[in-house]
Amino acid sequence: MATSLIAPRGGAGDPVIGRERELARLEELVDGVRERGATLLVRGAPGIGKSTLVTAANRRAKAAGMQVIRTTGVQSEARLPFAGLHQLVLPVLDHSERLPAPQKKALLAAFGIIEDTAPDRFLIALAVLELLSDAAEQSPLLVVVDDAQWLDRSTVEVLAFVARRVEHEPIGVLVAIREGVESVFDEAGLPQLRLGGLDDAAAEALLEAHAPHLAPAVRERLRDEASGNPLALVELPVPLGPKELDGRSPLPAPLPLTERLEQTFAARTVGLPEITRTVLLVAALNDSASLSETLEAASGLVGREVTVEVMAPAVSTRLLDSDGSGMRFRHPLVRTAIRQAATPSERQAAHAALAATLTGQPDRSVWHRAASLLGPDREISAELEATATRARRRGAIDAAIAALERGAGLSVDPLARGRRLLDAAELAFEMGRTGIALGFVGEAEPLALDTVDRQRAILIRESFDFGVPGDSVNVDRVLEIVEQTRHRDPDLALNLLRRAAAKSWALGRSKDQRELLAAEARRMDAPDGDPQRLAVLAMVGTSADTERVLGLLSRPASGWGDPISAHALGHAGYAVGDFEFAVDALTAAIPGLRAQGRLSLLAQALVSRAMVALQLGRLDLAVPDAEEGLRLATKSGLPLFAASARATSALLAGLRGDFDEAEALTAEAERALLPLRARAVFRDVQLARGIAAMGIGRYEDAYGHLIRMFDPNDPAEHYRKKFWAVGDLAEAALHSGRQADALAVLKQAEAVADPKPSPCLRISLEYARAMLAEDGAAEALFEAALGADLTRWPFARARLQLAYGTWLRRQRRVIESREPLRLARDAFEALGMPPWTERACHELRSAGVVTPKSVARALQELTPQELQIARMAASGLSNREIGQQLYLSHRTVGAHLYRAFPKLGITSRGQLRNALDALS
Repeated sequence: MATSLIAPRGGAGDPVIGRERELARLEELVDGVRERGATLLVRGAPGIGKSTLVTAANRRAKAAGMQVIRTTGVQSEARLPFAGLHQLVLPVLDHSERLPAPQKKALLAAFGIIEDTAPDRFLIALAVLELLSDAAEQSPLLVVVDDAQWLDRSTVEVLAFVARRVEHEPIGVLVAIREGVESVFDEAGLPQLRLGGLDDAAAEALLEAHAPHLAPAVRERLRDEASGNPLALVELPVPLGPKELDGRSPLPAPLPLTERLEQTFAARTVGLPEITRTVLLVAALNDSASLSETLEAASGLVGREVTVEVMAPAVSTRLLDSDGSGMRFRHPLVRTAIRQAATPSERQAAHAALAATLTGQPDRSVWHRAASLLGPDREISAELEATATRARRRGAIDAAIAALERGAGLSVDPLARGRRLLDAAELAFEMGRTGIALGFVGEAEPLALDTVDRQRAILIRESFDFGVPGDSVNVDRVLEIVEQTRHRDPDLALNLLRRAAAKSWALGRSKDQRELLAAEARRMDAPDGDPQRLAVLAMVGTSADTERVLGLLSRPASGWGDPISAHALGHAGYAVGDFEFAVDALTAAIPGLRAQGRLSLLAQALVSRAMVALQLGRLDLAVPDAEEGLRLATKSGLPLFAASARATSALLAGLRGDFDEAEALTAEAERALLPLRARAVFRDVQLARGIAAMGIGRYEDAYGHLIRMFDPNDPAEHYRKKFWAVGDLAEAALHSGRQADALAVLKQAEAVADPKPSPCLRISLEYARAMLAEDGAAEALFEAALGADLTRWPFARARLQLAYGTWLRRQRRVIESREPLRLARDAFEALGMPPWTERACHELRSAGVVTPKSVARALQELTPQELQIARMAASGLSNREIGQQLYLSHRTVGAHLYRAFPKLGITSRGQLRNALDALS
């Protein structure tokens, strides 16, 4: 039997999540009643947790030996005088025998126990106060009133009287009342506790407690829809099916509500005028907050002019806010509840009225036309497909997926339906929604697909399975589909080719298979500088191709274009070893990918930028990118990029001297890579191990790790990336007596190097030549290497300076050695690399220079997320804007900045830019 994704809904004894401050105030009231009476009015929106809190106070009072009496307002009894009061005092009514006769008579008459003329309201209130005071003589008393908005007015007046007069009695009064409801309690001047929504962390914890196995994207959607409302967080998962909960099927829009949620959020519409309820339905279905649009559509719906005055009852009951030109529901689930409470025919009519109003806006109008339909429609399904194309071009990927899915559902032709489902799957894959992408493919496969789409379905499935490197079926299938689609849809053909090239790059496929893909890219009818084409040739092209790509890579004078193009250019730069270009292109791509919600591509861009930034010594980028890239890659179902992020983090840890962390991360990455067989990332794992070992002088170990990259039978061997590490190998070989072996590798690297090698390969070769040279040739090679422009390669330059200074000292040119060694020490310290700093300090001591112990740099003290947020704040973004980009609450962003300021030695936001500039 399958395990349910939803835990049983909480009982009275469950812990209260995210209300520590509120609980503390209630506990203070309860615990202090013995010394002094007190009253508290708890206010909040429907479902916000008022009843949960007063129940918690009830439990605490009973545990402390207090008496608890309570009443709960019921809407059906709101017109019955003293109905709520009778429920409240019934447990202590036997104390009425001690009341003065006039008070007793008035109280019993109010409850209909005796017959009398209309009782005096003041006498009744005084009688209740005396009654409660007498009961509290035995033990302190807690009076709990829940759903006070539904109590009859007579009861509320008496309770307000009592609540103002318990200060000197061992009595606590706790009243829970809905926000936005006028009440006599407001006039009593009582202390209030206003409940807001839960923060993101508490919302996550509550979802975890009640629906522990949700897919990450589903969890985010439910959290956003609930907007911090605890009842919504508990109830929203309940109507969803297993495939929706675990991310295999898209969530419906809007989300269905349980009966309890619908009643909670739609209850205040019941007493409104019919025309107001009609306008509210139109507003709930309108995707814009425009008041004029809603009123125009409502006028068309009812056949007469509807003016803004009809909205006054909805505003006064706090269902929505209006500023005269727009309207906003006070909670998103009010909108959903109104939609769900309407009949299907009412919703269809309202959608039709909105479609007629929006004829000048085809992308919006077609959605309402589609919603007013009962069955398939060829014309509207085609219009939705066109809408999806336009949405994709402007980066609105969620809207594009939704339009394709709805268009597929309205398709008359099975071929068209299958094509639209596969298009939606492609986009879902870009967004990192693995389960949904595979769900679309699963829907499409049973349909009568043509040959191209049937092969495309297989390819999409294979995007999530890296398979066996030697398998050529995948490459042959790609080429077949590309050949059949490149004239009909060249963009799709190039996209498929680029993804196949990326897979071949990662797996380290054979030269023959790479050449097949490169040849197809050369045949494509696309400009030489097309980003997708450049990316393909960069990853799988021949030496001539990569040389040509290097010549074509240049920062566009008119900007980087769309984020997809910048992303492709960044990967092209990375694949040919132009890391300076790559980091610039990826930096241009990342904000756009983030804004469009393309989580899969964003994860890839962040992980790639982390690695190239690290090679350039940009730890300010590499540290937060590796952390966020790992989180997003894991969330998006991208195990290869998650492993790559761990390998980068391992390299970072090794450079910083945390060798246990480095080893743990490389081991974790290696375990993940075994079934993937991704040579490109295996190589990164070995590089991390080699650099970490070298940092502490374990050169034998370092050589053993690095030489594996050059063994064709080792999974860490990669046809191009291995040569980027030839300088690292040379250094390890020099200090472990393996120069002859390393010279053989160097000759191999020089044999495949272009006349104008990439910056990365050039720097690596120059370093290796200097390290392995005979003494008579070494100085000229060191000076030539240091004479190159290494402005953006501070780590490489510092290593050259360290090696050159060490060589000079060992040549007994001690005075000359000090300057390059000082420069190396200062650079390593600025970069935050203690093991390398200590190596330089050791060489300086041997050269007669003592380095005072330095204070750890702020860059090392900041957590990756603190550093990322500090950089974004320094760029001028507000806490709320940063939170939207990083999927955090603005309060969480503020907390990170508060912790970062003292680490940076500053006290205000205005000092951030200068402080961070000093670290870079």
